[in-house]
Amino acid sequence: MEGGKRTEAGGCAEEERAGPVFTLEEVGKRNSNREAWLVIHGRVYDVTRFLEEHPGGEEVLLEQAGRDATESFEDVGHSTDAREMLKQYYVGEIHPDDRKKGGSKVSYCFWSTWLIPIFGALVIGLMYRYYILDGRSS
Repeated sequence: MEGGKRTEAGGCAEEERAGPVFTLEEVGKRNSNREAWLVIHGRVYDVTRFLEEHPGGEEVLLEQAGRDATESFEDVGHSTDAREMLKQYYVGEIHPDDRKKGGSKVSYCFWSTWLIPIFGALVIGLMYRYYILDGRSS
C-alpha cells in the first residue's frame, strides 16, 4: 500500500478508506427503513437515503439490510455507475474478525469487467470478416 492506494487482483488501483470499524452485530441492528446498512466487500454502507431511489425498489435493499449483501450485489450484476454510487453511502469497514474466511478480493473495474467481452467481440468480428467477406471474393 503506497501513496494511499492499494492494488488488488486485476491490476486496478482502488482508493483506500480508513473509516470506522463495525461488527456484523452492530450492522445487524440497522435493518429497517429508518436505518438500513449493508456490507459489500467488507465495507459498510448506509443506504437509508437511497431506499426510495433504488431501481429495484426499497424491498430489495431492506431484504439485505443489516447483513453482508456482497453475494446478492454481485449476482445482480450492478453497473460501473452503481458501484461508483456506493462511495457516497460509505460509513466504514467491517471488523476483520467478521469478514468471511477466504472472501473475495476481486476488483471490479473496467479492465477486468469488460476486457473479455471486448476481446470476444473482436475475435468474432475478425472471424466474420475472414470467413464471410473473403469467401465472397473467391
